[in-house]
Amino acid sequence: MYRYTEFDQRIVNERVRQFGAQVARWQRGELTEDEFRPLRLQNGLYVQRHAPMLRIAIPYGLLAARQLRRVAELARRYDRGYAHFTTRQNVQYNWPRIEDTPAILAALAEVQMHAIQTSGNCIRNITTDHFAGVAPDEIVDPRPYAELLRQWSTLHPEFAYLPRKFKFAVSGSAHDRAASAIHDVGLYLRTQDGAVVADVLVGGGLGRTPIIGSVIRRGLPWQHLLAYCEAILRVYNLHGRRDNKYKARIKILVRALGAEEFARQVDAEFAHLVDGPSTLPAHELARVAADFTPPAYRHLTPEALAAAEDQLAAQRAADRAFAKWLDRNVHDHKAAGYRAVSLSLKPTGVAPGDLSADQMEAVAELADAFSFGELRVSHQQNLLLADVAVTDLHALWLRAKAIGLATPNIGLLTDLISCPGGDFCALANAKSLPIAQGVQQRFDDLDFLHDIGEITLNLSGCINSCGHHHVGHIGILGVDKHGSECYQLTLGGDAGASADTTRIGTVLGPAMSAEEVPDAIARLIDTYVSLREDDERFIEQATIFQIIQQCGKRAVCHRHQPLLQVNEISGMSIPVNTDILDSVVWPEDCYQ
Repeated sequence: MYRYTEFDQRIVNERVRQFGAQVARWQRGELTEDEFRPLRLQNGLYVQRHAPMLRIAIPYGLLAARQLRRVAELARRYDRGYAHFTTRQNVQYNWPRIEDTPAILAALAEVQMHAIQTSGNCIRNITTDHFAGVAPDEIVDPRPYAELLRQWSTLHPEFAYLPRKFKFAVSGSAHDRAASAIHDVGLYLRTQDGAVVADVLVGGGLGRTPIIGSVIRRGLPWQHLLAYCEAILRVYNLHGRRDNKYKARIKILVRALGAEEFARQVDAEFAHLVDGPSTLPAHELARVAADFTPPAYRHLTPEALAAAEDQLAAQRAADRAFAKWLDRNVHDHKAAGYRAVSLSLKPTGVAPGDLSADQMEAVAELADAFSFGELRVSHQQNLLLADVAVTDLHALWLRAKAIGLATPNIGLLTDLISCPGGDFCALANAKSLPIAQGVQQRFDDLDFLHDIGEITLNLSGCINSCGHHHVGHIGILGVDKHGSECYQLTLGGDAGASADTTRIGTVLGPAMSAEEVPDAIARLIDTYVSLREDDERFIEQATIFQIIQQCGKRAVCHRHQPLLQVNEISGMSIPVNTDILDSVVWPEDCYQ
């Protein structure tokens, strides 16, 4: 777990005092709204549809039990008794008063938490794999490198006002679980000739123009990680557009220049920085890495390990509900006799990612009892206890079930990602949470969910794609169609295990009403079930589907055979042998 140095703590404390003074000046009318906006944004404070929203940083998803207790305490005191965990591994309060935020930030600073640079046109918090340090397929533990990037990027004077927001993701495993390819900068850590190096991707991102990042450097020695990232930021800061916020992300610049030319300019800038003050010395990496040593695992004899696994097998056989939870919510661990456990924040009827203050305190107790006082926030808006002994799994399940956090749906259709949408966000075109609840209620049969297997469903209330709908196996986008809230479906997106396997979903058809969405999803699932072969996963079949367009007409084909006639997808027919040329012509006013 990361730990603040005395320097870190002093910076955070001083920032709290500074922002308190800025809020007071704003209240007295000494700062205009336009003057106050960048100040509050870089302290995590938005003004949303109904109330301010405060976004708190959770560096690369790591959270101590004492910190979660403080989040719960502040939710009761200053909010409405709950908090929301995001796809960026942050946590948000949706109802604080602006005048209370200095007190909230001061209380967070006491437990080494802050809201610096969680918003605004700056380098935002660094994210990584929530299984970092425990994943069996891990090549390099990314957490020390993410921490060095966090320290480097915090209040960096040269990058305080970028053309647009900027996001880093760091992965150190064979399977990328940090969605690195769709970040402004994605870093794939690996070993080469016994040394740690990074493959650097630039220009990924979702939103209005979803783009998968391009590799601009392979085998970058870890010592030059900060200097090379600084070179990237300098090129972006120099050329990034400031006249049009929709064309200001680095992905637009990389596409405009071309990846090769962008890499050439970065290399030219890097030549001035290499072996300079930004070069990382080995002792600094060692200092930071010392905070991420494995906890005090129990080292069991082979006989004791075998007995523990036998006991778990017996518990599985005796309780079908426990077996389902083991299958979906419990994950392999690099340490013998341990597992990682996901706590699902997606029971039916609860907004994805929301957790009450009582539940947060109960989870903190679970972390203390079963996982060395630490937990993780995942990109999928769930929580993870990373270090649970096999012998504790049944006891943990019983306690998690008692607080409503043991739904065995991790990776299944109802484990959906959703932004807060139009219920909270002023940018949203449509509500997200009622759609999420509609899907959850429609697919509330756990046996059926387990049968159809892994499906990611991602939901965004607007094209900013905070719900990552572009890379969901099924994506749902809220759109404004002639003043009405409508929803558009995409098929075949995938966050991917690597940049090569990351895919942007294909738009299926015109937008539909909220009431039609669950039926549309059901038709897609029914079609998948009727066509799948053996253990074929949904995403494997979705990649076989093709959207065929001829003469302005569309049809969905499967293995090149016409299958679904596309009109309003909620009312699409499912007869086979449909002629492509019989597909319905799209109306001119449809949202595409």
